[in-house]
Amino acid sequence: MATVESPCIRNCCLDDNDICVGCYRSLTEITCWSQVDDEAKLSILAAVKARLRDKPNVIIRSER
Repeated sequence: MATVESPCIRNCCLDDNDICVGCYRSLTEITCWSQVDDEAKLSILAAVKARLRDKPNVIIRSER
């Protein structure tokens, strides 16, 4: 069974909106990651991509 890989890049620092500047997950998304199923993880990754689209000058890593 495949699992969804964490987007963490070990650059953990929260901005003023509690969004990690390394992986763009919210604090809530980070803390619940290890407890949610793959469907929820994919939903979190979709939210991350939406946040990245809203950020100017951010390079989106290609999917593996």
